[in-house]
Parts: sequence; C-alpha cells; structure tokens
Amino acid sequence: MHAYRDQYAQIFKNGQNVILIGISADPVDTLAAWERDDQMQFLMASDRDLSVGKAYGAIRGNTDNRNLFVVGPDGKIAYRAVPFREIDPTAYTELTAAVGKVAGDSSGR
Repeated sequence: MHAYRDQYAQIFKNGQNVILIGISADPVDTLAAWERDDQMQFLMASDRDLSVGKAYGAIRGNTDNRNLFVVGPDGKIAYRAVPFREIDPTAYTELTAAVGKVAGDSSGR
C-alpha cells in the first residue's frame, strides 16, 4: 500500500478518472487509522467476511493472496495480477499501463 501511496500521482493519475480501493480483511477502525497515519490518498475498505476476497479468488483456504485488479468503466476486469508481484518493479510498469488504458490515457502512461 505504501508503494501505491508513493507512486499515486504516476500510476493513478492523482485520482483523475481513477478510483483506487484497497480491500483488506482488517477491521474498519484499523484501516482508518492506517489510512490517516500513513497519509493514504485512496480509499480503504474492510472485507471482514472475506466475501470480496473469495469472489475474486484472493482467498484460498485460510490464506489470502495479494491480488490486483483494474476494473474498467464498463465494470469488467481490464487487467489482473494474480498474485501481484509487489517487489517486482516491472509489476508497477504493467499496472501503470493498464490504469492508463482504462482511465482514457491513450499512451498507457
């Protein structure tokens, strides 16, 4: 989440035509404190019952995976990284291009 925060302007166009929602099984108050204390520029949502995680395949048994989905304006998944390789710099290049495409940036940047 810190990488998203630190690269928010570049990857997510400062929120222009893009909505970023970080979804976690953590309780709402924990996420609110994290958002406030770490100065996140995007939304955080709690999935306490794991229904969203299960629907997107992020929960397998008792293990959660760090998955990433870019959903287009039509509501369809335009890009998926399952699992998301958060320590691989090329993963952010791919994400930036995917966000650019769905946000109307014809250059993909």
